[in-house]
Amino acid sequence: MPDSTQTSQRLGRFAALIAIYLAIQFLLPKPASVSPEGWRLVGIFGATIAGLILQPIPGGALVLLAVTLSAAFGGLTITQALSGYGDSTVWLVMAAFFISRALINTGLARRIALFFVRLFGRSSLGVSYALSISDVVLATIIPSNGARSGGVILPIVRSIAELYGSHPYTTPNRLGNFLFTAVYQGICVSAAMFFTGQASNALAAKMATDAGYPIDWTKWFLAGIVPGLCSLAIVPWVVLRLNPPEIRETPEATAFAAGELRKMGPFQAKEWILTAVFVFVCGLWATTSLHGIDITITALAGSCALLLTGVISWEDVKSEKAAWDIFIWYGGLVQLGKSINNTGVTREFANWAASLLGDATWPVILAVSLAVYFYAHYAFASITAHILAMYPPFLAVLVATGAPLGLVAFAFATFTNLAAGLTHYGTTPSPMFFAHEYVPFQTWWRVGFIVSLINLAIWSTIGFGWWKVIGYW
Repeated sequence: MPDSTQTSQRLGRFAALIAIYLAIQFLLPKPASVSPEGWRLVGIFGATIAGLILQPIPGGALVLLAVTLSAAFGGLTITQALSGYGDSTVWLVMAAFFISRALINTGLARRIALFFVRLFGRSSLGVSYALSISDVVLATIIPSNGARSGGVILPIVRSIAELYGSHPYTTPNRLGNFLFTAVYQGICVSAAMFFTGQASNALAAKMATDAGYPIDWTKWFLAGIVPGLCSLAIVPWVVLRLNPPEIRETPEATAFAAGELRKMGPFQAKEWILTAVFVFVCGLWATTSLHGIDITITALAGSCALLLTGVISWEDVKSEKAAWDIFIWYGGLVQLGKSINNTGVTREFANWAASLLGDATWPVILAVSLAVYFYAHYAFASITAHILAMYPPFLAVLVATGAPLGLVAFAFATFTNLAAGLTHYGTTPSPMFFAHEYVPFQTWWRVGFIVSLINLAIWSTIGFGWWKVIGYW
């Protein structure tokens, strides 16, 4: 695309953001309880969310601009505007990224995926289960669904498809069409299962914590494990019925995995050290309630251990672009979100929405709200943007109607991830998978919609019931 065209598009998108800011400032009625500075901050926040969707510039750069404007015009001091970068949750995500870099660099992540393929890959359905389980294991500590799915899982999916002569355009239905759709849907489930399922989960947990319901790694693990495993058991089977491959038996896949593992050779010293750190970190995260060590301290200790033992180098840390990108946008958004809540806008919105709902009971309101929230993801190309735009107000509205805070906090947080399965642009791995061109657009959306109904049914029955059993509501 010519530079002039790109510049025109960028300017047009910036003009749209300015228009959104001005519309909030001068067309929407300002609540009496909100100060002029607070209302300007609301405008900056609204334009930032729109910017994360329109992408006139990369998200991190946009958030940095918003942080600067919040200090210049939004009533925050520069110290307040930058305080999100000192939040412990931000550093938890950073440390998890450093550990995930070690998993990928050493080959341990790929070894784990190949191990499961060798174990369960004798059928096309078994291959999809094997790769979904691999992603689940990696999701316990790798917060980038793009890194683990695009960097580890996707190459194996493509290799197995080609192993059976399944290629885009000519023979996608032989195996690749099914594998790409089934494995991607599994990735969306694993993203919903863990605090580290994808980077924005920590943001939702932070918002829930600020609303009065603390969520940490262990709490999310317990919430996601039962409904998540149910979805992982059912969804690939459903995709097999919706999008059946011509090849059902895949004994060569297990041979391929075994051969690749032989090429990798025995565990190297760095892999043994990394395995010990992996178990150590996840073990301490899972037992936080027993020893009280903050999960961020645990994650940072794991990162330091990897640096001290040479499993990763400081150059690896400096070159982890995804982590530093997330540091900029996540740290900025943490403080912006907190500041917006302090203006009282969220509370005013909740009171207004509650007044419109009349005498409906909270279960009815929750069901309608979850459906609206879930399928609104057709309009989002980012889980982060979806959470920022809709999670806080829906949380406030439901709590105002008397709905249990724990139920609402986990329902909206997990459903955002599940909704990413609707489209080929719903989260970072989706365009990676779709770009291989094994799956037609219509098939991707048809499978995504039907699987969404399955996931909604599982998580709103088994999930809600499980959360009741463990005392979350």
